[in-house]
Amino acid sequence: MVNGEPDEVLAIRARSDREAFGILYERHVRKIYNYVYYRTGSVADAEDLTARTFFQALSNLHRYQVQGVPFSAWLFRIAHNLVANWHRDTGRHAATSTDGIVEVVADGHSPHDLAELAEERRELHEVIRRLAPDRQQLLILKYVHQMSTEEIAVIMGKSEGAVKALLHRTIERLRDELSRSSMGDK
Repeated sequence: MVNGEPDEVLAIRARSDREAFGILYERHVRKIYNYVYYRTGSVADAEDLTARTFFQALSNLHRYQVQGVPFSAWLFRIAHNLVANWHRDTGRHAATSTDGIVEVVADGHSPHDLAELAEERRELHEVIRRLAPDRQQLLILKYVHQMSTEEIAVIMGKSEGAVKALLHRTIERLRDELSRSSMGDK
């Protein structure tokens, strides 16, 4: 049965079977759209770039090779390249939504606790927005899409070691910025 097949098998089959590509599309369209939306901040641009991602994937299936990383990493790499080109062509800075990175659960918290959590969340969003686009992207892939370092390396075109180092430096910077912010409040 085609539906139960792994993505990598479907990708090979999709070279001659459009139904197989449709299954891949259904499996991954929401994740790709969310990623593109986080990177552009625009529904219209996210819809356009998501459609272009899948069009390019379909057009280039003959180039896809199973290399030990998920098929989704190949799709995210296409989306990453399209978003990078979009930013370059439009001259815009990344308008990143960080809502998915720092979810707050309200159950069992007092109104005072919720107010403190909301303030901490706002501060974290501000610090993340000041990060370079590649660091924002790294946080989105790691904490929103919960991707492995290997998958992120493929998408970002970096080595796993470079991704680990960038993640470590990014988290350290977040800690420093948040620490400075909280010291300024006291």
